[in-house]
Amino acid sequence: MRTVRLHPAAAQEAVEAAAWYELQQPGLGAEFAGALQAALDLLEAEAFPLIPMSGMAARRGAMRLILKRFPFAIVVVDQGDEILILAVAHHSRRPGYWRDRQSASQVQDAAA
Repeated sequence: MRTVRLHPAAAQEAVEAAAWYELQQPGLGAEFAGALQAALDLLEAEAFPLIPMSGMAARRGAMRLILKRFPFAIVVVDQGDEILILAVAHHSRRPGYWRDRQSASQVQDAAA
Protein backbone atom coordinates (compact mmCIF):
# COMPACT_ATOMS: atom_id res chain seq x y z
CA MET A 1 0.00 0.00 0.00
CA ARG A 2 1.19 3.45 -0.82
CA THR A 3 0.99 6.57 1.26
CA VAL A 4 -1.68 9.07 0.25
CA ARG A 5 -0.77 12.69 0.93
CA LEU A 6 -3.21 15.55 0.72
CA HIS A 7 -2.40 19.15 -0.14
CA PRO A 8 -3.95 21.49 2.49
CA ALA A 9 -5.89 23.37 -0.21
CA ALA A 10 -7.35 20.06 -1.45
CA ALA A 11 -8.38 19.22 2.10
CA GLN A 12 -10.09 22.61 2.37
CA GLU A 13 -11.90 22.03 -0.93
CA ALA A 14 -13.24 18.73 0.40
CA VAL A 15 -14.44 20.31 3.65
CA GLU A 16 -16.14 23.17 1.81
CA ALA A 17 -17.84 20.82 -0.66
CA ALA A 18 -19.14 18.58 2.13
CA ALA A 19 -20.46 21.62 4.02
CA TRP A 20 -22.19 22.93 0.88
CA TYR A 21 -23.85 19.56 0.23
CA GLU A 22 -24.94 19.35 3.86
CA LEU A 23 -26.65 22.74 3.54
CA GLN A 24 -28.47 21.57 0.42
CA GLN A 25 -29.80 18.42 2.06
CA PRO A 26 -29.07 17.04 5.53
CA GLY A 27 -26.94 13.93 5.26
CA LEU A 28 -25.70 14.68 1.75
CA GLY A 29 -22.49 16.19 3.08
CA ALA A 30 -21.75 12.95 4.90
CA GLU A 31 -22.45 11.03 1.70
CA PHE A 32 -19.97 13.23 -0.17
CA ALA A 33 -17.38 12.69 2.57
CA GLY A 34 -17.99 8.94 2.37
CA ALA A 35 -17.56 8.92 -1.41
CA LEU A 36 -14.34 10.87 -1.06
CA GLN A 37 -13.02 8.52 1.63
CA ALA A 38 -13.86 5.50 -0.54
CA ALA A 39 -11.86 7.06 -3.38
CA LEU A 40 -8.91 7.71 -1.05
CA ASP A 41 -9.06 4.09 0.09
CA LEU A 42 -8.91 2.95 -3.55
CA LEU A 43 -5.89 5.14 -4.14
CA GLU A 44 -4.14 3.79 -1.06
CA ALA A 45 -4.88 0.18 -2.03
CA GLU A 46 -3.68 0.83 -5.60
CA ALA A 47 -7.08 -0.32 -6.91
CA PHE A 48 -7.96 2.82 -8.77
CA PRO A 49 -8.99 3.71 -12.31
CA LEU A 50 -6.91 6.84 -12.83
CA ILE A 51 -7.64 8.84 -15.96
CA PRO A 52 -4.75 10.67 -17.61
CA MET A 53 -5.24 14.39 -18.01
CA SER A 54 -4.40 16.37 -21.11
CA GLY A 55 -2.17 19.31 -21.96
CA MET A 56 0.22 20.75 -19.40
CA ALA A 57 -1.35 18.72 -16.59
CA ALA A 58 -0.44 15.51 -18.44
CA ARG A 59 3.12 16.71 -18.96
CA ARG A 60 3.35 17.26 -15.21
CA GLY A 61 2.13 13.71 -14.55
CA ALA A 62 -1.29 14.63 -13.20
CA MET A 63 -4.12 12.14 -13.35
CA ARG A 64 -7.61 12.11 -11.93
CA LEU A 65 -10.05 9.81 -10.24
CA ILE A 66 -13.66 10.81 -10.87
CA LEU A 67 -16.23 10.40 -8.11
CA LYS A 68 -19.32 8.52 -9.30
CA ARG A 69 -22.20 10.33 -7.62
CA PHE A 70 -20.74 13.81 -7.27
CA PRO A 71 -19.35 16.09 -10.00
CA PHE A 72 -15.82 16.08 -8.59
CA ALA A 73 -12.46 14.70 -9.61
CA ILE A 74 -9.55 13.96 -7.33
CA VAL A 75 -6.44 15.30 -9.07
CA VAL A 76 -3.35 13.28 -8.19
CA VAL A 77 0.30 12.88 -9.05
CA ASP A 78 1.68 9.36 -8.71
CA GLN A 79 5.10 9.60 -7.05
CA GLY A 80 5.84 5.86 -7.02
CA ASP A 81 5.68 5.10 -3.31
CA GLU A 82 3.11 7.80 -2.61
CA ILE A 83 0.16 9.52 -4.21
CA LEU A 84 -0.09 13.29 -3.89
CA ILE A 85 -3.63 14.67 -3.96
CA LEU A 86 -3.45 18.14 -5.42
CA ALA A 87 -7.15 19.01 -5.67
CA VAL A 88 -10.69 17.91 -4.99
CA ALA A 89 -11.95 19.73 -8.05
CA HIS A 90 -15.53 20.40 -9.07
CA HIS A 91 -16.03 19.64 -12.76
CA SER A 92 -17.16 23.19 -13.52
CA ARG A 93 -14.18 24.85 -11.84
CA ARG A 94 -11.54 26.38 -14.08
CA PRO A 95 -9.11 23.70 -15.34
CA GLY A 96 -5.60 23.63 -13.97
CA TYR A 97 -6.17 26.05 -11.07
CA TRP A 98 -4.29 23.61 -8.83
CA ARG A 99 -1.04 23.45 -10.88
CA ASP A 100 1.00 25.47 -8.41
CA ARG A 101 0.30 22.89 -5.67
CA GLN A 102 2.79 20.31 -6.92
CA SER A 103 5.44 21.10 -4.31
CA ALA A 104 5.80 17.99 -2.13
CA SER A 105 6.72 20.18 0.84
CA GLN A 106 3.13 21.47 1.01
CA VAL A 107 1.29 18.18 1.56
CA GLN A 108 0.06 16.27 4.56
CA ASP A 109 -0.95 12.65 5.23
CA ALA A 110 -4.51 11.96 4.09
CA ALA A 111 -5.17 10.20 7.40
CA ALA A 112 -4.37 13.37 9.36
